[in-house]
Amino acid sequence: MILAQTARPERAALVGLIAGRARRLEAERSLEELGSLAEAAGGEVALRVLQERPKPDPSTFLGLGKVRTLAVSCAELGVDVVIFDNELTPAQLRQIEEEVSRKIIDRTQLILDIFARRAQTREGKLQVELAQLKYLLPRLVGAGAALSRLGGGIGTRGPGETKLETDRRRIRTRIHAVSEAIEHVRRRRSQLRERRQKASVPTVALVGYTNAGKTTLFNVLTRENAVTSDALFVTLDPLVRQVRLPDSRELLVSDTVGFIDRLPHALVAAFRATLEEVANADLILHVIDAAAPDRDRRISAVRQVLDDVGATGVPLVDIYNKSDMLTVDERRRLEERDPAALSISALQRTGIDELLETITSKVALDVRRVTLTFNPDDPADRERIARTYRHGRVIVHETRDGQISITADVPRRVLSWVEHRADKR
Repeated sequence: MILAQTARPERAALVGLIAGRARRLEAERSLEELGSLAEAAGGEVALRVLQERPKPDPSTFLGLGKVRTLAVSCAELGVDVVIFDNELTPAQLRQIEEEVSRKIIDRTQLILDIFARRAQTREGKLQVELAQLKYLLPRLVGAGAALSRLGGGIGTRGPGETKLETDRRRIRTRIHAVSEAIEHVRRRRSQLRERRQKASVPTVALVGYTNAGKTTLFNVLTRENAVTSDALFVTLDPLVRQVRLPDSRELLVSDTVGFIDRLPHALVAAFRATLEEVANADLILHVIDAAAPDRDRRISAVRQVLDDVGATGVPLVDIYNKSDMLTVDERRRLEERDPAALSISALQRTGIDELLETITSKVALDVRRVTLTFNPDDPADRERIARTYRHGRVIVHETRDGQISITADVPRRVLSWVEHRADKR
């Protein structure tokens, strides 16, 4: 019997730089995160290098001596790919590759690679391809050695698998075609949002750093079984599902792509159609990994992306998830520091009732009992009766003298829609 051989994972060297006012601890944590990204891309970390210098070298980023030392270490350890924790210029990329004689990629390229692996829908694949093409375009000149390997291993998935021509004109043509397809997606999403707004169904968007537990919380709220994992960027394609509260009121919850520090601008731009779901939501729930050692850095990264997509004006509630992993003292300090935030454990399902109460209040689902009179022969009144039943809880429905009288608990946010006729009387 012949056993099929499984391809060994690519061995990766991680390279970080402590420059300017950067702190060593922050740089070490960033390199640790880069290691998680490399593993998410199917790599195996064999070497970590962290250099301290006043500023990056314009030619080789680390300095020529350090790069040559890196080359020797890579040869000794059988490293296949060297991953830099910063974005490299095309000139740096070429110079380092000549010295190290290994595949060289940067943090941006690695993140794009993971997105290419994880995208499942046509929309997700288009968005990733657009970001990769925009990243590739300025790196065409003199990049023959790097591009000749497209289609093999970390940093080469996506458009490379279709033997992408490296001619600028062809790439620009493809960028135009992909951009048009994504614009079509954006218009379709916009139409769906308009329909939801006309139906007065509020939307709550879950955002957060990758692996903060958004999808676990999404499953708890919607009773869905979307895929969850400790891996990074499991959710790329947005999910929107209906949530029916115990008193029959409804809202929509959307799960979005996880954010990360220094999320590539090309990726933010490509995923703008998706991220518009966040900018147009009635409420944002920012899910935070309460147990993360670099929690504040992650919070800042998410805030930056929200600013980039124009979502800073949307009401936001901070949700500290994984609170079951904190000590009693840590939880108390967190509550003292941010009393407006909520502490929950989506996995243990603790704090969910308080969260639902907060959502209800923030999106004006809190109700007012009203008695309304409608003319059943008036099409506009018939629509308002339907709205009252759809969004409220009817207590009494009576027909008298050709008129319909309804007493109902109606969410405050839709009162103007159902009271319109009554106001005119």
